[in-house]
Amino acid sequence: MANKSIDHAITAKSLTAAASDPTHAGILSFMRRKYTKELKGAEAVVWGIPFDAATSNRPGARFGPQAIRRASAIFDNDPQYPFQRDLFADMATIDYGDCLLDYGNHAKTPQTIEREASKVLKSGAYLLTLGGDHFVTYPILRAHAALHGPLALVQFDAHQDTWPDEKGRIDHGSFVGRAAREGLIDVERSIQIGIRTHAPEDCGLRIVYGYELEEMRAEEIADIIIRHVDNRPAYLTFDIDCLDPAFAPGTGTPVAGGPSSAKILSVLRKLGALHIVGSDVVEVAPAYDHADLTAIAGSTIAMYMLGLRAERLAERRG
Repeated sequence: MANKSIDHAITAKSLTAAASDPTHAGILSFMRRKYTKELKGAEAVVWGIPFDAATSNRPGARFGPQAIRRASAIFDNDPQYPFQRDLFADMATIDYGDCLLDYGNHAKTPQTIEREASKVLKSGAYLLTLGGDHFVTYPILRAHAALHGPLALVQFDAHQDTWPDEKGRIDHGSFVGRAAREGLIDVERSIQIGIRTHAPEDCGLRIVYGYELEEMRAEEIADIIIRHVDNRPAYLTFDIDCLDPAFAPGTGTPVAGGPSSAKILSVLRKLGALHIVGSDVVEVAPAYDHADLTAIAGSTIAMYMLGLRAERLAERRG
């Protein structure tokens, strides 16, 4: 026990240091990263947005960031499967905590999220967001598009989120349509994977439906995504309801007929060729979860997102 420590999230002296907290104890930051609002030196930032006032079905995703952080404690600091590396040894990463939102004044929510996201991006760090319902992706896209221009949206989801919208509306089912109309995304290079519902319009995005996924290998799915996005700066958003409810019951609008977590993780692992500039995992609602199945899936997806980023940084540095 001489070399062991506890509460690494606040006691860490380095942003690349490995933690040794017992899985069942210690402060639950994401993957035991240091909790701090200091962005200096951070190359990747994990951030929570506990917001679910835009949900159209079951609420509860405001507790998603807590659940994902809790589930991430199972990841120790051995090389992370399947990346065969300590993700943080060469990628200084912090847990930036949560976005402070006024639960009684939702009109201010988009501006607050966009302002905080812009602050992180201005530091030069990669931003990984833990939602929250899927509305939160809209102001995050605004912040990223201000920096990179129109983005290729890579959306894993059971829903298109292109329903009719109106100015000032707070709705998790219309953010993609709004982003398309505002020019935040390049619709010709954007793609939705796992769709199992119909909306009145597709806004020009490529759609890979749930039944198509069932008939394809992970390598084929990844190849479709990479070819479609090409070399555009991409934003990767993962609504946990992309997965079949058997693998992610803890979400607001579950839809049967989705892919397994194993299949989609295999797809994510093969997306290293994409120029991903930001990402999020949303719609984890732990009140409807069983044995942390959904939280574990969400935290693993988030870990894969950081793994892809760590590999890209390693390639840049040679």
